[in-house]
Amino acid sequence: MKRGFFSWLGYALVASFLGIFVAVPVGLVLAGGMSPAYLSEVVLHPLYRQGLINAFTVATIVTIGCFALTLPLAWLAWRFRFRAKGLAEALLLSPLILPPFVGALGIFQIFGHYGIINTVGTTCGWWQQGPDWLGDHRLALVCVSEILGLYPILYLTLAASFSRLDPALIEAARMAGADRLTVLRRIILPLLKPGLFAGGALVFVWSFTELGTPLMLGFDRITAVQIYNGLADIQSNRLPLALVVVMLTVVAVLYAGGRLFAGRSHEALVTKGGSGDGSQHLRGWLALLAWTPFALVAMAAAAPHLVVVTLSVAHDWYRSLLPSGVTLDHYRQALADPQVVPSIINSLGYSAAATCLAVAVGLAIAWITVRWKPRGATVLDALAMVPLAVPGLIMAFGFLGLALVVTIAYPQLKPYLDPQRNPAPLLIIAYAVRRLPHVVRAVNAGLIQAPVVLEEAAAACGAGPFTRLWRITMPLIAGSLAAGALLTFSFSMLEVSDSLILAQQRDFWPITKVIYELAVQLGNGPALACAFGAWAMLFLASCLAAAAVFLGKGPTALFRS
Repeated sequence: MKRGFFSWLGYALVASFLGIFVAVPVGLVLAGGMSPAYLSEVVLHPLYRQGLINAFTVATIVTIGCFALTLPLAWLAWRFRFRAKGLAEALLLSPLILPPFVGALGIFQIFGHYGIINTVGTTCGWWQQGPDWLGDHRLALVCVSEILGLYPILYLTLAASFSRLDPALIEAARMAGADRLTVLRRIILPLLKPGLFAGGALVFVWSFTELGTPLMLGFDRITAVQIYNGLADIQSNRLPLALVVVMLTVVAVLYAGGRLFAGRSHEALVTKGGSGDGSQHLRGWLALLAWTPFALVAMAAAAPHLVVVTLSVAHDWYRSLLPSGVTLDHYRQALADPQVVPSIINSLGYSAAATCLAVAVGLAIAWITVRWKPRGATVLDALAMVPLAVPGLIMAFGFLGLALVVTIAYPQLKPYLDPQRNPAPLLIIAYAVRRLPHVVRAVNAGLIQAPVVLEEAAAACGAGPFTRLWRITMPLIAGSLAAGALLTFSFSMLEVSDSLILAQQRDFWPITKVIYELAVQLGNGPALACAFGAWAMLFLASCLAAAAVFLGKGPTALFRS
């Protein structure tokens, strides 16, 4: 079908948006930190070198820990069927609606000097004075917190890989005389290799670039926090940009290595439902035994967040296993705090505007790539997915560089784009770009399922493109569009990296910035942060449940690729 002027104009506008706000920020990060002098200083300076070593250590431990948790569970879910298996998987994936940034608040109460662990140890006589977990073992606590927050990402990848295995291949190997270990080593693991590497690389990159958890736990000798702390003198010191370049290089190498290592040979060796379900049905105590590891992991992952909720209503919780009383004063004080209500209003405004922008751009991209398919559509779709691969910390620095370049070229725009004066436009664009892939994927799914013959019939009856879009296409994809919008809105409300880096003016602070500032205050600041964090968890869970209703799928299906 021949496209008119407005179609090509929309194509050009969307391509320009992605070029300016996706490609250019990443390019500016590379250009700003590629100085050989800065890169060599990053490698030679003992403090920065230690930060990189710690970041690699955390990422390695977190990745290994996530594999240790999820590989057996994914195998259990694939190999056996048992009563309430869906509930077990839903509980296992609960960290998807429990922000690790908020859960870090609970780590202090669990591992503090007079926290739950030391109280239990003293009561049981294991020690007279418990270890200083937060002082001597802070890196380990960062690893534990990130493992409990990131393992669902790897589980989803592994579960999808297991579901595509053909049971006939395994049965044939056993009939040929192969034992269980040989089948695992020669059949299952080679077929799972692409999923293993893809999920592992994603967890490694996420933990390598994670800012919120180490920042909340006060672990400053790690690259992400060093970059954040370098914001104060970013104009005169480009070392933070060099650190960002190192991070981006690691990300690029991992993803390139993933394609090289995984290859595509597995596609001919796996099927989806081609040979039936080879799982065994468990009953009675065997079903309970299969349920147990799912429940234990889910309880461990939810523990910090349950502590946050308890702290938000605790009257006094000091040197005791449980709080001495319950109170709602923290919620009342949080609402009375001069920073809290303005931050809620700010976040609502930023998130609403970002959602409108992301929905408009995402709808256009999905329509171009699914319905129109002009030359260059695949490049457009790939650019829209870049924010999934590039960590938020790197994108945030890219937006800082973009704002600096634009305000130098056009000084009249400085009042609107300078993070020191008015970060609102940058935050809105950053939130929209970060969550654009959610909208594109949701709308893509809706357009693929919507019968194109209805649009063709309307066109044959003389309906114009806008009429077809408004009267035919939009009603058919309304659920998918609403799901993408809700995901964008809810995650924008709790965005960490962009909020901490771009919101430098107190009057424009969003929710996550205020939670962090409250958490580091003396007195009742942490309790107010917990009350605020409990509200944030409830809000995110409600939005994800609503998105699942609109999309017609389970909540965990929203995160499957």
